[in-house]
Amino acid sequence: MRIGITCYPSHGGSGVVATELGKLLAERGHDIHFITYDMPFRLGRFHQNIRYHGVEANRYAVFKFPPYDLALASRMAQVAKAYRLDLLHVHYAVPHAIAAVLAKQMVGDHLKVVTTLHGTDITVLGEDPGLKDVICFGISRSDAVTAVSDSLVRQTRELFCVDTPIRRIYNFVDSRVYYPKDMSSLRDRYIYPGERLLLHISNFRPVKRPMDVIEIFHRVNREIPSRLLLVGEGPELPKVMERVNELELQDKVIFLGNQDEVSQLISLADLLLLPSAKESFGLVALEAMACGVPTVASNIGGIPEVVEDGVTGFLSEVGDVEKMAMDAVRLLKNEALARQFSEAGLQRVKTKFCGLRIVKEYEELYREVLEGKRE
Repeated sequence: MRIGITCYPSHGGSGVVATELGKLLAERGHDIHFITYDMPFRLGRFHQNIRYHGVEANRYAVFKFPPYDLALASRMAQVAKAYRLDLLHVHYAVPHAIAAVLAKQMVGDHLKVVTTLHGTDITVLGEDPGLKDVICFGISRSDAVTAVSDSLVRQTRELFCVDTPIRRIYNFVDSRVYYPKDMSSLRDRYIYPGERLLLHISNFRPVKRPMDVIEIFHRVNREIPSRLLLVGEGPELPKVMERVNELELQDKVIFLGNQDEVSQLISLADLLLLPSAKESFGLVALEAMACGVPTVASNIGGIPEVVEDGVTGFLSEVGDVEKMAMDAVRLLKNEALARQFSEAGLQRVKTKFCGLRIVKEYEELYREVLEGKRE
């Protein structure tokens, strides 16, 4: 198949999943064309069967804002015609689904549109009355729609009352990249003997509740000698740094900024903290599980579909930093329990979230769409 993929090329989970999906599809012999404003950061080296097509919005003086959505639709249509694409797989309802529908109208009905919903395009943008109708339009005019969790399927129906079929296809990890690694030599650079290492990775937006991460770690550190690795950047980071200083944790908290390859960093850690207020899937929890690292997280959104409470990690109500800290201490003090959670997590990744299984689900969906088997 000849497939166009559009995603945000930044560090967000949707871009990561879309890029990894394209790479796996290319390995299986499909021709993949990434169409977006920048090279997806996970593409890295040269990949056979993968091409990148940049999008640049016209900066004509009359335009107050460069019309990226129109430029994207035009570029999609150009690539679809030039390379005879079979379908466009777009990640995010706006503006990507809208642009793909417009490109289909320019090219013809033989070009199919598959839209994958990842979360904030529904749970955040969907709460904006000014965008609700256009999101509904993009979903209803797509030839197939998927969502990354059952929770997101339900939320989409509750917010938009759409009767479009939505298939749940989970996110995944590539087990050749995410697996338990021996990082003992590098670990010694961050902690002293006898200390434990906690990890948080996010875009440091309020919805990720990074301030809760500091409060949890503060409580854990009073019980167990430990340090905290923070990976990522975002608007809450200055507040986080200020709180770290207030609690006199400067020598205990390590800020690493954005990192392109996090599998090694995850393998360094004893525990992942994910106290988000909203999380349609929780990709970082899956990545941690694949590396044998248990997670302490919020019992919200799609996280319970990834982290099995009391089996591969512990879940708590949003904002319950006391319980999250107690759960973290329990795991960090009980090595046998942590090892049990780690092994259970590895098995769960293998059976439910492996890349080969998920890419086959997408291939089946593509065939259904191209053969006209879906209504």
